[in-house]
Amino acid sequence: MTDSSPTAKNTDYIVVARRYRPQTFDDLIGQQHVSQALSRAIESDRVGHAYLFTGARGVGKTSAARILAKALNCYQGTSATPCNECELCQSVNSGSDVDVIEIDGASNNGVDDIRQLRQNVAVRPSRARYKIYIIDEVHMVTTQAFNALLKTLEEPPEHVKFIFATTEPNKIPVTILSRCQRYDFAGIEATAIQKRLEEIATAEGVTIDSDALQILAMRAAGSMRDSQSLLEQLLSTGTDTITSVDVTTMLGIAPALRLSQLVQPLVNRDAAAALVELDAGIAEGAEVAQLLDQLLGYFRDVMTQSVGCDASSLLYSLPSQQQEVSEVAEQLGVHTLLAIVQILDQTAARMRVSTHTRTLAEMAIVRICHLEDLDELSALVSQLKSGGDATTAPTRKATPTRRTAPVKKNVTPKPSPAKISAPPQAEASSPTDVAPSKVEDDTARAEPSNSTAAVAAAKTPLSADNVEEIWKQVLNSLSGMVMDHAAEADKISIDDKGQLTISFSEGFHRDICERPANRSRLDQALEEVCGTKVGFTFRTHQRTDAAVKPVTRAPSKRQQQAEISTQPFVQRAMELFDGDPSRLRYVPPSEK
Repeated sequence: MTDSSPTAKNTDYIVVARRYRPQTFDDLIGQQHVSQALSRAIESDRVGHAYLFTGARGVGKTSAARILAKALNCYQGTSATPCNECELCQSVNSGSDVDVIEIDGASNNGVDDIRQLRQNVAVRPSRARYKIYIIDEVHMVTTQAFNALLKTLEEPPEHVKFIFATTEPNKIPVTILSRCQRYDFAGIEATAIQKRLEEIATAEGVTIDSDALQILAMRAAGSMRDSQSLLEQLLSTGTDTITSVDVTTMLGIAPALRLSQLVQPLVNRDAAAALVELDAGIAEGAEVAQLLDQLLGYFRDVMTQSVGCDASSLLYSLPSQQQEVSEVAEQLGVHTLLAIVQILDQTAARMRVSTHTRTLAEMAIVRICHLEDLDELSALVSQLKSGGDATTAPTRKATPTRRTAPVKKNVTPKPSPAKISAPPQAEASSPTDVAPSKVEDDTARAEPSNSTAAVAAAKTPLSADNVEEIWKQVLNSLSGMVMDHAAEADKISIDDKGQLTISFSEGFHRDICERPANRSRLDQALEEVCGTKVGFTFRTHQRTDAAVKPVTRAPSKRQQQAEISTQPFVQRAMELFDGDPSRLRYVPPSEK
């Protein structure tokens, strides 16, 4: 797939990317959809007058434009497969054909340049069938220049074809896009790049190992030209054998072994050992930014394995690292991996604008080593949302001991029948209670549960005389966050219609209880205790002891933040998510 230009051994040296440029549509690697569409358009005589080729750098846009120009103007006749032997094809390959004009849109982007182009369009081609204009980086052309080209682009002479190439199609006016046939060039897969580099190395008489080829392909990030430029740099050393060590040294990255030695202390949460490995990698010649990018790619691959992807999804790991990546995925949970990737990504972004790159990398290493097990924390949060006890481990199977609801000063409790032991027949009322298939905690079996005692005691209808005692039984049947906030109710009353009013001195506790999930649990607990549905509402009121207390100024925002930041749960959250106490604020729950 080399052109007829001088070879590498001639005096006028031509770089690899130009000598091995695709010469036919079949030679375009990774762009089969474009090759097939253009070939069929040529064969069916349906070639448009304007094309727009878009895609990343080095994926074949300009090469495809040249191939299309040769296919239309070849002396052997219009064909999807140009001969590449006639004088016209050879002149197009060398970029010297007078009827195939390549223009750099970045340096010819003004109205005067487009005006000159419009004048030249009227001139017929000197020897070819079509005069073809290839404008590269067309998005650099100014809006005024585009407007000057609109009429010519919409109705060009029959002998003129336009081919635009760009990496940023979003910058091209819609009026231009609507007049062109657009083809999007995809990034080239690493395996295809690796195969092509191996062919070039063989043609150049150089042996290169598979790991070195894979590193070059990964480094190219989908660009064939970038990979060939890197190979050119390696070939210039004059060695007959290229190894992965040569590639890592040239690129300033860490070898796979060094990267593995850095990852292991990160998994073990050993910050000191991780910093030692980071220092060793830098001492061996790896650049800090490149090393961090390698870590980001490595943990990306670990993340894909953690969620169940197969080995084909690994983009940044060598075949020799696949087993290691799978083992790391088993040790780290998905939430922890997401946090690690986020830390590395944020650090990489900050390093681009900082002069203290090593310090930032070390900070990222330490932060990763001090990450908690976020998957265990996520399970705990899920348990809290479902109303479980926050102090109970997610994996604990035994029934947690329920807390006794605190008694408010302004609530005068009456003797509670719930404290009297239930009659013996209550324990034997259901044969399933003693079935051997049901395993219960010894403490839970020593006495009847609070909910059972509450149901047994609630044999009288709810009234003003027993409303406070009933409320205590409701609290005892609850657990977790719902009970904590419901217990802050200062006044419990009932109206003539049997509607229960639960009043709080602080709106925060009322808002928590108003949440649909918490309100549903309270409704269910009231029904279990009272034996029937009981309507209830939440209110807020001022404390009754406010009159005897001296009038004091409301705490300032700084004082409120200081008080909130002392709460253990808040301190834990700030530690996990690197929070700032000065930015704490209260967000009331939504009504949904």
